Amino acid sequence: MLKKIINGLSAGKDLQRKADLYRKLLRHEARIGGEVFGPVRPGGRREFFCLDEHTWVWHEEWIDQNGQHQYATTRYDVRPNGLVKSQNGQYKPVSDQEARNLLNAAELYKQRVNSELYSFVA
Repeated sequence: MLKKIINGLSAGKDLQRKADLYRKLLRHEARIGGEVFGPVRPGGRREFFCLDEHTWVWHEEWIDQNGQHQYATTRYDVRPNGLVKSQNGQYKPVSDQEARNLLNAAELYKQRVNSELYSFVA
């Protein structure tokens, strides 16, 4: 949906406008997606979004019990031979249960983003 809107803008001098709009819409999608997993911890931040047709990103930040800022970013790559995730630059296998959880989260994300952000688009 995001690409459909962006591609609808004219080219040329609107290139910067396109880039700015893309970033704003993606950030808004990420905030909506972050709510898919429930409430965010006080002082925390969570984002979940579809970066492109093959990549999902889950980023979370929080303050731990010692008052230290913590964060975790997980990138899920959908490949022809399966689903893999990357955390801290290391690729790890995805269990069947985690793959089902990601599918459920992606479906809920799509429903929420379409109804809350893109409901005006035909």
